[in-house]
Amino acid sequence: PYVYSSPPPPYYSPSPKVEYKSPPPPYVYSSPPPPYYSPAPKVHHKSPPPPYVYNSPPPPYYSPSPKVEYKSPPPPYVYSSPPPPYYSPAPKVDYKSPPPPSYY
Repeated sequence: PYVYSSPPPPYYSPSPKVEYKSPPPPYVYSSPPPPYYSPAPKVHHKSPPPPYVYNSPPPPYYSPSPKVEYKSPPPPYVYSSPPPPYYSPAPKVDYKSPPPPSYY
């Protein structure tokens, strides 16, 4: 009665477990993914349109406006400084000193 509960269990376990997990899963999952990543030309059509219409009107509108009004008042302001000729006759009097009599 002790030989009936030993050989049957270990014989019906490692049989249907090794042949059911090998070629089916890795063979059907490696074919459909590639053809799905090919239609990626939609991103190429959504790139140049937006930045092309926003980079044209702003530049030529904010440049020649504050440049012409800032280069007008400076010139007439530099012409009101005629005190330079006042400092010319000053160093001339220092050269009329009689240094020869001091050397004798």
